[in-house]
Amino acid sequence: MTGYALVRRQTSVGEFTVSLRSVNYRGLDIHFHHPGELALFENASRALLKQNIRRGHVDVRFSLAKEADTTIGPSYNRDLLSRYLAAFHQANSEFGLDDKPDLNLLLRVEGMFTPVESTKPLDSSLESEILNALDDCIQELNQYREREGQELQAALVKEAQAITDHANRIAEIRREALPYFQKRLKERLSELLEGISVDDGRLAAETALLADRSDVQEELTRLIIHTEELRRMLDEGGEVGKRLDFLLQEMNRETNTILSKTSGIGDAGLTITNLALATKANIEKIREQALNLE
Repeated sequence: MTGYALVRRQTSVGEFTVSLRSVNYRGLDIHFHHPGELALFENASRALLKQNIRRGHVDVRFSLAKEADTTIGPSYNRDLLSRYLAAFHQANSEFGLDDKPDLNLLLRVEGMFTPVESTKPLDSSLESEILNALDDCIQELNQYREREGQELQAALVKEAQAITDHANRIAEIRREALPYFQKRLKERLSELLEGISVDDGRLAAETALLADRSDVQEELTRLIIHTEELRRMLDEGGEVGKRLDFLLQEMNRETNTILSKTSGIGDAGLTITNLALATKANIEKIREQALNLE
């Protein structure tokens, strides 16, 4: 599932910022983006991420705004000062002057006087502060993803309810159409067997057998059972990706069988076909959205 989180923390060496951005992925794929000096903390950070995030493509971004260390004392730009002094002496020489430079004025020149920033490298003592900030960011990301998951679950339940409604409607139409189908099948057999003597009992038995083979009650029953199982899986949560994919395949297979069995029975068959096609569309919507489930 997608998600984004950002956390800023003040550490012993400056402000540390961590951001996490996740998109759907079949496994857990972690990519770090940070300055080289923060690579020291990558292994521990990766382990923490694996403990708390199960799957997704996750971009991890670290940055550290280090505070200047002024305990070393002030410093001046020696090269800049020497150029100012050289220009001063040259002017004295060219114009026959005997003035002396005012050091206080020269040190006020922009860029002449600056503090010295510490270049002390980072060490493992900062790791706990880094991991604490990362842990807070992970929790924020997971809350974001959980909210998205709840919205996604509600959408899937809505599609599952539509499938159940379609199946129930098909069952009603089937009960109404079955006598018509049996009658039409018997008439068709009589036309094909015209002039051939067939025992009425045998003809009735064969007609009943063919009608039974064309009935969709078993497929409807399995489709409804699979849909109930789908809703149960969504309610229980957990890692449902692979199980849900298999279940959707079975539901799609039952729907295809219904389509193949209900052609040629007039308006009732056309209505069942439309309902079955709508069911296939619902199944496909669930399949597409289920890719984002964790």
